[in-house]
Amino acid sequence: MIVWINGTFGAGKTCTARELVDLIPNSTLYDPEFTGATMRRLLPRKRLAEVADFQDLPIWRRLVVDTAAALLAELDGVLVVPMTLIRQEYRDEIFGALAARRIKVRHVVLTPDETILRDRIDRRAAIEAEAGPESVTAEGDRVVVPVPRTGALAGPGVKAGPESESETESGSGFETAESEAAARTRRWCLDHIGSFQDALAGWLAADAYPVDNSTLTAAETARVVADAVATGRAAPCGIVQTPEPTGETLAAGVLLFDEHDRVLLVDPTYKPGWEFPGGIVEPGESPTRAGIREVAEEIGLRLDAVPRLLLVDWERPQPPGYGGLRLLFDGGRLPAADAERLLLPGAELRGWRFVTEAEAAHLLPPVRYDRLRWALRARERGTVLNLEAGVPVG
Repeated sequence: MIVWINGTFGAGKTCTARELVDLIPNSTLYDPEFTGATMRRLLPRKRLAEVADFQDLPIWRRLVVDTAAALLAELDGVLVVPMTLIRQEYRDEIFGALAARRIKVRHVVLTPDETILRDRIDRRAAIEAEAGPESVTAEGDRVVVPVPRTGALAGPGVKAGPESESETESGSGFETAESEAAARTRRWCLDHIGSFQDALAGWLAADAYPVDNSTLTAAETARVVADAVATGRAAPCGIVQTPEPTGETLAAGVLLFDEHDRVLLVDPTYKPGWEFPGGIVEPGESPTRAGIREVAEEIGLRLDAVPRLLLVDWERPQPPGYGGLRLLFDGGRLPAADAERLLLPGAELRGWRFVTEAEAAHLLPPVRYDRLRWALRARERGTVLNLEAGVPVG
């Protein structure tokens, strides 16, 4: 099991996590910041320069899952993970991959008052700016000033460099480097308050157990979290345990339309981005029947007619994915009464909506959007398209 402590920068996640491991038996602290720090040593400068936050790197999200799973396999028990997650698609990717490995996640979010949060950030920056020589270590002919721990490659950290520290010539420029690092940290933390508050007002409030630690110490906050976990108030996130593929797969999706010809998309809890109703074709099952079954299981509708094939798309294997064949069918128009009866399995899907092709571009990952685009063209022309890696052939 994982207790994931979310919260904006400066909310007290790490301090709370350190206290929490003393309260939950057989628990271990895993800070994904350490995984983030390795990005500067694993990836070339050019790749690091393309992102402002290591969370935007797919390798970081994958390694967080792999590291957490490896730690639990090595140590068993409970893993306490302090890490800010603002983007819902990253939450879905990480928590979904953990669920696929049968690892339950209890999601807690710290919600200090904004005024108190800003005061904490200012006080921390002031302390860091005044840090003395005792906070500095020597490495060869350099003086290394540790940069405050954040989730950034830019801002308080170094955007594109192999080191995670600010460096100065030995014996010179220490105060300037320390002050600049503290200022970067302060700006970074303050800049992200707004986006975190937006997430808290939206998806995060429904997903995580909130703990207002405005007037609490780290130890007091940890006791509140431990009690919420023990009593079940901080319950495991309900995510379907979708096994990870072990080889190429055959998948069938069904496009359903409303009376305005908008297409139905669903929002999975276990992977980033929106999707069409559908899923993996089971052994011995026909793709058409798989599409009909998935529609019934995912949105509670039984199709009266066999859906018509629109396209076949060969998806190239791209590690860690195995690729395979992806089929899209035309499930026809849904009467308004049927749309009102849609039932979603909460552990698998959190929402649905009818969208135009242009609106779908902002919801679907690029690969799925390209597939939708060509499926709509096939529907308009009354034909079937053969695609390879999203491009029509033949």
